[in-house]
Amino acid sequence: MTKLSLHPDRLLPADPTTRSIARRLYERIAGLPILSPHGHTDPAWFDRNELFGNPASLLIIPDHYVFRMLYSQGVPLEELGVPRVDGGPTEANPRAIWRRFASHYYLFRGTPSRMWLDWVFAEIFGLDEVLSAANAETYYDTIDAALKQEAFRPRALFERFNIEAIATTEGPLDPLDHHRAIRASGWQGKVITTYRPDPALDPEFEGFRQNVERLGELAREDVSSWKGYLRAHENRRAYFREVGGATATDHGHPSAATADLSEAEAERLYARVRSGSCTAAEAELFRAQMLTEMARMSIDDGMTLQIHPGVHRNHNATLMAQFGRDKGADIPMATDFVGALHPLLSRYGSDPRLNIILFTLDEDSYARELAPLAGHYPSLRLGPPWWFNDSPEGMRRFRERVTETAGFYNTVGFNDDTRAFLSIPARHDVARRMDCAFLARLVAEHRLPEDEAHEVAQALTYDLVKQAYKL
Repeated sequence: MTKLSLHPDRLLPADPTTRSIARRLYERIAGLPILSPHGHTDPAWFDRNELFGNPASLLIIPDHYVFRMLYSQGVPLEELGVPRVDGGPTEANPRAIWRRFASHYYLFRGTPSRMWLDWVFAEIFGLDEVLSAANAETYYDTIDAALKQEAFRPRALFERFNIEAIATTEGPLDPLDHHRAIRASGWQGKVITTYRPDPALDPEFEGFRQNVERLGELAREDVSSWKGYLRAHENRRAYFREVGGATATDHGHPSAATADLSEAEAERLYARVRSGSCTAAEAELFRAQMLTEMARMSIDDGMTLQIHPGVHRNHNATLMAQFGRDKGADIPMATDFVGALHPLLSRYGSDPRLNIILFTLDEDSYARELAPLAGHYPSLRLGPPWWFNDSPEGMRRFRERVTETAGFYNTVGFNDDTRAFLSIPARHDVARRMDCAFLARLVAEHRLPEDEAHEVAQALTYDLVKQAYKL
């Protein structure tokens, strides 16, 4: 068996002088509270505070990072217990799912998932051997026994992880009952929602027309007109702030396209979209106009606007038909920001009341487009390396390509953006270590005094997140 140990200097520079600087920086910020301002954990966990079911249902079945790797090596999702859209048979034995995962754990060598999972296994469950087929049963029994203890209920783990605030993400039709119940429970953990309007904003989202009608019903607005449709979104945003404590919206568009149509043009376009007869180009134009409208609404109500573009979502059409959305088949795409954002920025980009956070999966745009844009427009900030780039090398490339043009203070710290609740501390720890490694190099090269590096480390870990998301 290979021993599982987390080296205290993991991810810190190999050079002894630089490593010692990084250690000093890291020691100051390692214990700061976690702010998780954008993610996809289930608010029902914190409302009901029920025990998690079993190791497979917690760590494998919902984690697309895990099952996309196994799928790439020929393991069918049915064998991992991932539910089918048609309710067809899938593996129901959690031990069998766990054994299959354990026998393929070697596939994760060198990946961020391996770092996160090893942290969970060692720090949360006290395991001291690397997972393999040989110790799969021991792993399962140890984790399963722990999950039956009071200390492993969601609220207890929230407090153990030193989470100061966590944001979930809900669609515009969500009643936010779990958020309402959390607030009424008297528990002091801060769990807020995020407004993700895509189902009633993207004409190519399945069920869009019905979603728009339901949006109007919930908002008590007549969505047959363009103005009524906009008021419906404004009302739902207010509901998300009041009931769920929302401070931000989130938009997962295929591109960063924005538009600035006249009211008459927007009205005609909305009529086409609402009729269900719009073309793909008209759907893209509608999404583009709605980003600009959402920016206007953010100026009015103070909500931070997050844009997550540049993903061909659900690229595997067969998998989409069998298992539905978000099953590990999303693929990054090249993304234009300079031209795409120009209409919105020409209209609102210099307004200091507007706070836009840009994310990308297209690393080539960091230095060429994103850093220069954020280094100029008061409304723009750069989100952290996201999704496929949420990795040590991705974080290093981000800092190297962005800092010289945009600086540190036009970025917003770190988001874990995850459904995998137990991995949140591990993900934040990786980001803290990588930021300290980058800052240590600047100090070692006499490009930044160490006292200033400590200030930047504090800002990247805590201050900038709190400011950007108004937590």
